[in-house]
Amino acid sequence: MNKMMLGIIDATTYMEPLQQLTLHRSVAAVPFAGRYRLIDFVLSNMVNSGIESIAIFPKYQYRSLMDHLGSGKNWDLNRKRDGLFFFPSPDLNIPSPHIGAFQHFEQHIDYFLRSKQKYALICNSYTVCNIDYQAVLKRHIDNQCDITEVRYQGRSLEMFVLETSLLLDLIANHAQTGYNSIVDVVRDHRHQLKICDYEHHGYVAVIDSIEHYFQHSMELLDPAVWRQLFVKSRPIYTKVKDEPPTKYTASAVVKNSMIANGCIIEGHVENSIIFRAVKIGKGTVVKNSIIMQKSQIGKQCELDRVIIDKDVKVENDVKLQGTEQQPFVVRKGTVQGEMINL
Repeated sequence: MNKMMLGIIDATTYMEPLQQLTLHRSVAAVPFAGRYRLIDFVLSNMVNSGIESIAIFPKYQYRSLMDHLGSGKNWDLNRKRDGLFFFPSPDLNIPSPHIGAFQHFEQHIDYFLRSKQKYALICNSYTVCNIDYQAVLKRHIDNQCDITEVRYQGRSLEMFVLETSLLLDLIANHAQTGYNSIVDVVRDHRHQLKICDYEHHGYVAVIDSIEHYFQHSMELLDPAVWRQLFVKSRPIYTKVKDEPPTKYTASAVVKNSMIANGCIIEGHVENSIIFRAVKIGKGTVVKNSIIMQKSQIGKQCELDRVIIDKDVKVENDVKLQGTEQQPFVVRKGTVQGEMINL
């Protein structure tokens, strides 16, 4: 069944509870797990499932997303036929409360009309899991379903499989039917379509708020969770960067933490996730925190339950404290200095 599915990633979602991390990027481009972006997981799942034509439909702040994905080379999607496509919305005022907005698809209908794949897979960009979509397609075909919805513990993961011809019909007739998205179709029981469920078993993280982002990030420090998400036979791909190994000085202490390459660690790091090229100064203690790319933490600082975005500078002797429900978030590119302690 390889090459039978068209991959569609709806990256239009705006989540106000994630606003502190999405001022300069879309939800799909939010960094996660030390070196990845949220979109890496659904994109890698599609590639590992043999999908060779993938369309991404972004809407807000998508420059960072496009910079991350580039031509799709790191996912083996830079090809002459099929490959990776970007279809931004030309109308930012299109209402799309659910993923799979037919009006957005309609603006790029040529992509669907040119596609040769019999089936289409529609997914959101913020669900973190490792799933085989070929298994979903097999169940869809075996049960002669019109639409199959992937669920986890009874909750929709906003992933749907259907025939491309049915999707084209839904797009063409959405003004008459009143269905604005694929979610509207699945939730309406008045039609004659056969809606099936596929229950996913394995780790799932839905990143829809700062609290959930922090919670699910900390879960990755559990080896059992890590093994469910990062499966050797089904790798998660991301943008490759050539950086040296992390340097640990004689004063460094690291416990139960995930540290990416290119860092310089001089302080104490515990139960934390440290992204690429981060510097943590001597005498600094970082606990239960997430430090994103190229941030610099000065000397003699104390950070606990903190999320520090990219390119942040924390000066010497700064103390930052959050909670599990409300981690302290430092916005991208800002400086935390002595004024914080006044």
